[in-house]
Amino acid sequence: MSSTPGAAARPSAAEDRATLRAAAPLIAVLAAAGLVMILNETVLSVALPTLMHEFSISAVAAQWLSTGFLLTMAVVIPTTGFLMQRLRTRTVFATSLGLFLTGSAIAAIAPVFPVILTGRVVQAAGTAMMLPLLMTTAVREAPMRYRGTVMGLISVVISVAPAIGPTVSGLVIDSLGWRWVFWLMVLVGGVVTAAGLVLARDERVPDPVPLDIASVALSVPAFGGLVYFLAVLSDVLDGDLLGLIGLAVGLVALVLFVLRQRRLAASGRALLDLAPLKLRGFTLPLSVLSATFAVMIGSVMVLPIYLQDGLGVSVLVTGLLLLPGGLIQVFVAPVVGRLYDTYGPRPLIVPGTALLAAGMWALVPIGPDTSTAYIAGMYTVFGIGVAVVMTTMMSTGLGALPPPLYPHGSAILNTAQQLAGAAGTALLIAMMTVGIRGRAEAGLVGADAVSGGMAPPFVLAGIVATLALVLALFVRAPRSDS
Repeated sequence: MSSTPGAAARPSAAEDRATLRAAAPLIAVLAAAGLVMILNETVLSVALPTLMHEFSISAVAAQWLSTGFLLTMAVVIPTTGFLMQRLRTRTVFATSLGLFLTGSAIAAIAPVFPVILTGRVVQAAGTAMMLPLLMTTAVREAPMRYRGTVMGLISVVISVAPAIGPTVSGLVIDSLGWRWVFWLMVLVGGVVTAAGLVLARDERVPDPVPLDIASVALSVPAFGGLVYFLAVLSDVLDGDLLGLIGLAVGLVALVLFVLRQRRLAASGRALLDLAPLKLRGFTLPLSVLSATFAVMIGSVMVLPIYLQDGLGVSVLVTGLLLLPGGLIQVFVAPVVGRLYDTYGPRPLIVPGTALLAAGMWALVPIGPDTSTAYIAGMYTVFGIGVAVVMTTMMSTGLGALPPPLYPHGSAILNTAQQLAGAAGTALLIAMMTVGIRGRAEAGLVGADAVSGGMAPPFVLAGIVATLALVLALFVRAPRSDS
């Protein structure tokens, strides 16, 4: 193999295959851990009515099992760039799984609501550490030649788990009871932990960067305030000022946080290095990913309400109807990864975002007479688009960064996804509320009002997905992939 003078020759295909085989066990166990943890993020979506009855709490209180999870994720993820520089892979892995298993056990034995809420918060802290670790390890360990294939696996983890969470939860609760949702997390997580402690290597030498306490103190109200505002957006629209206070505090703290990170970056002491955001090759894929994640999480929350309260189907049937849209990604994402390795992102991302938009716009006219087969079919079209977008954009965005910025790029990407997921949920549910109220004012009640008021959220979802399509037109392959 020839190379230019002074430049290192690119590894041969055989060398890259050997490198991938060596890294595969570690990446696989991290992906398994990520799958369990992200599955846990949406697994309670169909269990809330059961928990409301069990603990004699209101719907608003029960919603904090999701809101508290998101808040914790938003606060912890920005610190993971520092943690992955400062600590060894094995240490971060063990800490993450330890927190997740502890939180799951606390929730499983919870005698009262505050205890199960505490368990969810501890779970979220572990989850927040695992996702950036998975992405950073994959992009660091996988040869460039196979990066799309590896990211295809990770996109399955990130996008499929939220989709199958309601199905798994429905099956478990229907047969074993709600506590077994958490006990299964303990059992499966324990197996993954044992495997990871064997496979996690400590070859990388940690960088002894100091922890900036002021940055941590600013990150809590900055990201926590924004997520809190999004989580209570419906209450804000009803006149509740507490969410607006959270927004104001979050924005002020975020500005101060950004200014401090820019100042500390020059000396290499930033808690979260924002340098990736200066690179167009990172910010464009990040924008497309964020739009996709907002629509994906928002639709996962809205569709069950339509199916159960509007069409009257059961919790279990709701999960089964959404299952094809998640399972199709298991088969599509690896194929997309291999195509990315061969052709790059350009031939994939535009068709992928077009499928996103088509799936959402096709759900705009749904109503009381829409067949469940149509819902499942259109959501499956959307799921194919998600698999294409997640795989190509994660590969493209992280591939545009120099290796020292991988941990911080992963942290930024995961933070953006959590904010986008919270925003998508809040905005689509708010638009659904507007639609239902409009139908109620027109004289419809109950299921008719719910099933007839679904156009607004999916119009908004269609607009966001179309915006992703427009942005996709400007995405280019990372220079090293060209």
